Amino acid sequence: QLQASGGGLVQPGGSLNLSCTSSGFTLDSYAVGWFRQAPGQEREWASCTSSKVGGTVYSASAKGQFTGSRDNAINTVYLQLTNLKPEDTAVYYCAAGHPTLPLLRYEYDYWGQGTLVTVSS
Repeated sequence: QLQASGGGLVQPGGSLNLSCTSSGFTLDSYAVGWFRQAPGQEREWASCTSSKVGGTVYSASAKGQFTGSRDNAINTVYLQLTNLKPEDTAVYYCAAGHPTLPLLRYEYDYWGQGTLVTVSS
């Protein structure tokens, strides 16, 4: 129901633009969060882009490095990753819902399958 894409292999300092789209429903009435899970670690929240207007809130680690946006006309929410470091290597997941507390995984109703971001020289 949600599809995350745009991951890949990138060198340190590089950038990637992740996309999240949906099937079976439209995203415009949902907030979309991004989480990431590094190998052997817990899934952690990175950002949440609100529905409609599309303002974004970020975790402390994501702020200044990631930028969330959305284009409701094409049913897509984006997360731009910049100045990537090896420690940003993770599977990135998008999730849709109406979270009161965006950092909590159980606040989201739908999850994508994840897209792998590997930062390595």
